[in-house]
Amino acid sequence: MVTKHDGSPYEEEIARLRAALAERQRQIDAVHRISQALYTKTKLDDLLRETLQVSLETLDANSGSLYTHDPEKHELVFAYVIAEPEVAAVLTGRRMPDTQGIAGEVFQSGIPKITDDVAKEARHYREVDRESGYVTRNMITVPLKAAEGKPIGVMQVLNKASGVFSKQDLEVLTILGQQAATAIENARLHEEARLAEVVKLMGDISHDIKNMITPVVTCSQTLELLFQQLFMDLDQIYARHEKEHPELIQEVQQAVDFLRSFYPEAIEMFNDGAIATQERVREIADCVKGIIAQPRFELVDVNDVVARVIKPLSLVAEKAGVALTHERGEVALTLVDQKQLYNAVYNLVNNAIPETPAGGSVTIRTYDGPEGEFPDGGYVMIEVADTGRGMPEEVRKRLFTEDAVSTKPGGTGLGTKIVKNVVDVHQGRISVESELGKGTRFYMRLPIRTELPEADQSHAA
Repeated sequence: MVTKHDGSPYEEEIARLRAALAERQRQIDAVHRISQALYTKTKLDDLLRETLQVSLETLDANSGSLYTHDPEKHELVFAYVIAEPEVAAVLTGRRMPDTQGIAGEVFQSGIPKITDDVAKEARHYREVDRESGYVTRNMITVPLKAAEGKPIGVMQVLNKASGVFSKQDLEVLTILGQQAATAIENARLHEEARLAEVVKLMGDISHDIKNMITPVVTCSQTLELLFQQLFMDLDQIYARHEKEHPELIQEVQQAVDFLRSFYPEAIEMFNDGAIATQERVREIADCVKGIIAQPRFELVDVNDVVARVIKPLSLVAEKAGVALTHERGEVALTLVDQKQLYNAVYNLVNNAIPETPAGGSVTIRTYDGPEGEFPDGGYVMIEVADTGRGMPEEVRKRLFTEDAVSTKPGGTGLGTKIVKNVVDVHQGRISVESELGKGTRFYMRLPIRTELPEADQSHAA
């Protein structure tokens, strides 16, 4: 037991040690809490939010952010933000280059950093404070690293309630950040394993669909031969009995003429639909894997592609009481992958029909943009407009982003992803205008190209 002496430095030392011990205990409790969460929480979102919340409580910080990394776009994304509601609303989902600010510096270097006074820090990205209205005084930034040491994100805590952040704070946040990184990596590995299973299942389904469709194709081909023979026989009967029974022959002709004119188109639709179904199942599997088949570019008139889309969907629209029309403008020949472009337009039109009440319309317009450099000019426009229900602004804004959501009950959003992939493959642009109760209009803008860049020459037909 330490007794008090005259100058009370002993008591001061004891108080300091007790405070340090309490601080260390709080930090150990925080690590223990997150370690437990790793085994009890099944949702990654819940775990990462708790990690950030515990970090703020442990370090006595005012707010914080957890950034995930988008390697394709070389950006850091504000995935989780704990702050005042208006600040969190502005920042959540915001993106910035992965080289920008202190977060970018720590991400690139992999070295954690204490910033005692951001006013003196040239690397501090002040635009974030300006946008959100938040005033940052000090911060700790730590990298989130995968098992092999590669940074996969960044965690930041801001504005310690009293004083400045210490080396102990840095140590603890580094440990908590590593726990978060472990959770992210585990989730990624789990997702890859799940996707592998899904892709395998899609392969099995594709095989089954092929087996199920084969009899349809066989029957349609047989029907075509039977119809051809039937009408040849009827023509012979007409020739034999036309003079004796002209009125009867005329009645029979009127009764079967529609079938005679319609069956070739119907058989073609059966065959095209069967082939398209098999191809689309394969494309869904590709989409699930996050890839898209290598494009095969051909110099075509996009009007021909649109016409092929309208043929099967005209019956769908007619059944729904929706007018489906194509306002066909003169367009320049351009290099496109016909199969992929067909799928993109098909998705847009097929999605528009059920969103349009009976009596409404879906219109496809094709036309050339003005002369000039893409995207302001030098393009073919495929516009799909409906008079349907429209969509909320928050859904419209997210439509072609990673955060896109389906507006259909049970929808997956795969159609949107397929359309965006196709537009990207053609180095085009897509945008959407929509107003609730007044309809939606998609603009697919494809650059007019008669030659591919050298890197894509191998994909030309």
